[in-house]
Amino acid sequence: MAGGKQTPRQKMINLMYLVFIAMLALNMSKEVLSAFGSINEKLDRANTSYESKNTLALAEISKKADENDEFKAAAATANAASQLSKTYNDYIALQKELLLSEVDDNTDYETMDQPTFLNELYYKGGKLTEAGQEFITQMDSYREAIVALLGDTNPTLSAQINKDFDSSDITSGTEGNKVTKNYIEYNYVNFPLVSSLTKMTQVQNDIKSVENELLSSLLSGNLKQLAKLDNYETVMTTSKGAYYTGSTFDGMLSLGRVDASTKPARVELLVDGKQVKDTQYEFDGGKVVLKVGTGGVGDHKITGKLVYLQDGNEVEVLVDKKFTTINKPNNATIAADKMNVVYRGVSNPMTITFAGIQDNKIRANAAGLTRVKGSSYAMNPGTGREVTINVSGTLPDGDPVRDSATFRIKDIPRPTGTIRGEDGDGGCVRMQRQGLEKSSIGAALQDFDFDLKLNVTGFSFKVSGQPTIKVNGRKLNSQASGALKRAKRGETLQIFDITANIAGNSGYKLKKISPICIELTN
Repeated sequence: MAGGKQTPRQKMINLMYLVFIAMLALNMSKEVLSAFGSINEKLDRANTSYESKNTLALAEISKKADENDEFKAAAATANAASQLSKTYNDYIALQKELLLSEVDDNTDYETMDQPTFLNELYYKGGKLTEAGQEFITQMDSYREAIVALLGDTNPTLSAQINKDFDSSDITSGTEGNKVTKNYIEYNYVNFPLVSSLTKMTQVQNDIKSVENELLSSLLSGNLKQLAKLDNYETVMTTSKGAYYTGSTFDGMLSLGRVDASTKPARVELLVDGKQVKDTQYEFDGGKVVLKVGTGGVGDHKITGKLVYLQDGNEVEVLVDKKFTTINKPNNATIAADKMNVVYRGVSNPMTITFAGIQDNKIRANAAGLTRVKGSSYAMNPGTGREVTINVSGTLPDGDPVRDSATFRIKDIPRPTGTIRGEDGDGGCVRMQRQGLEKSSIGAALQDFDFDLKLNVTGFSFKVSGQPTIKVNGRKLNSQASGALKRAKRGETLQIFDITANIAGNSGYKLKKISPICIELTN
């Protein structure tokens, strides 16, 4: 039998079965084949008796459930177990029909001595066939489903089920000469047909025994236990969903009913005033498991009610809870302590946030600081060498927080004079006379973090032995071009006192621009 202690009768049947298996290794006589058939018939009769008892027990549990809602959880368990057992029993019955289709007379056991059918059906070419794997899958599915259905209500029966429907590999033999076979090979390969038939009938007997044990326990004791209000676990209630360092934790502990019989008949919940749909929650026993989005940063409220049935009447349990959403940490805060710098003359972009606080509850103040959008700010520093940014915010629980950061103010670095986009890289730019005459003078900020456009407004041009010429604009004027024509090949020319301004910010005074050295190549 499958549950609890085995009866003497069952022990006798199992022992006889083992003895007959052992005899197979010696000699498979006609008498042995008939004995297997006799055992198979006895098991069939026992299965018929079990089926009648199980039908009556299931009907009794269903009747009690109709009379009292508190028995509905037990009835659900019983019906689920009955359906699982029927599905697996029907599968085994089909396998027996396949076996018996190979013989002319189902009761002529002495002719059922061939193993060929199952050898071909379940195990071919030294490995499991698709049908063989299906046999193991059916056993595993039944075992796992029944054990899961029992949970921790009947550990003794669960242990017996795991043992009786164990499909794992089997090792036999003496030390040093052990052989490991899979479940199909060990139980069905190379055994006579009547042996396999009896083994399958024994599996059906185990199925019906499990069902009978479960139904009996529900009627005799476990049903009453399930109906009592003693399936509780501790529940902690808090005034908020998150706490901050230095605050007081005000959690309250109580007992809550969690068994399946306390499953609400109806769920009517709102998250931030929006209806929770049927697809946004599921039941775990008597628990309602929400599956809704966490929303944006800040507090969120869950309101509404759970409706339960008690003595045929609806009882409403009001819900008024909240949870807090904070930003998911997806980057590290890395700061170079001596590199907190903003530049005068440009708009310095900044991002200012407070972990766990919405942007609209953050305030940042400093000279030259303006908010662009959300957490984006722009800093345009004025005079002085430092600027301090003060930030304040309000946590979801209403507590205020403050912080500040100080930045050094630096001027835009000294620009470099260029011609034809080149700065000579510390030397002279080699150019032809005609190229110099047509080229524009420019200014660039090398290795600067901001891409600023500089407009050159004038410069001085010097040819050795000739007077310095002041030029307005970016190109040589006629006077400078005349001096260029009188310069000799290989001579070095100087462009200096370059004046320029920042496009869009002509009021900012740039540092003195470095000069350009040009070597004529013709």
